[in-house]
Amino acid sequence: MILINLLPHREERRKRRKIAFFTGLGLAAIVGIAVVGAWYLVVQQMTAVQQERNQFLKNEITKLDSQIKDIASLNAEIASLTARQKAVEDLQIDRNLPVHLLNELVKQTPEGIYFTAVKQDGQVIQINGIAQTQERVSEFLRNTAYNSEWLVKPELVESKATVVTAANKEQKRLFDFSVRVAVKRPQDIAAPGSPASGASSPAGAASAAAAAAAKKV
Repeated sequence: MILINLLPHREERRKRRKIAFFTGLGLAAIVGIAVVGAWYLVVQQMTAVQQERNQFLKNEITKLDSQIKDIASLNAEIASLTARQKAVEDLQIDRNLPVHLLNELVKQTPEGIYFTAVKQDGQVIQINGIAQTQERVSEFLRNTAYNSEWLVKPELVESKATVVTAANKEQKRLFDFSVRVAVKRPQDIAAPGSPASGASSPAGAASAAAAAAAKKV
């Protein structure tokens, strides 16, 4: 018996192919969406982990900034305390400096000179006085330049002739002078047995200074 298909088989085949195509296309779309969704979830998870790390780093940086500020404040306090300690030590060291200065002036002042004023400004001493001759002033400058352990860098500021009337109304021609000289600090005197070692007492130095001031022309 012969079977004859009277249906449009080509049309049916075309429909089946179309259905298979759209079915494959739908499956591919579903698979693609699933892949994209999975990748999105992975990216979100990685982003969340990185954000947690960033927040942790921010918190640690904030802690470090606070510690750095504390350290800077501590360093400032240490520097301030060190400066105060140095100031106190300098005052402690320099408290006997006037005694050494007067004692040294007594030793280095030649006969024929007496001082009218001695003024200290830091490490510089301004000395005003009267001398019999210019040679006395030069001798005083040489003594402080080469023989003094405490006085250095003497500089003659002014020297001028003046006339002084004595008690007996006798007029004498003298020289009014002004000298500037630098004084060393006790910590600069390293030689043992030097005036910095305290060998000369304040009373003896003061007496010697008074004797120098009492020198007559």
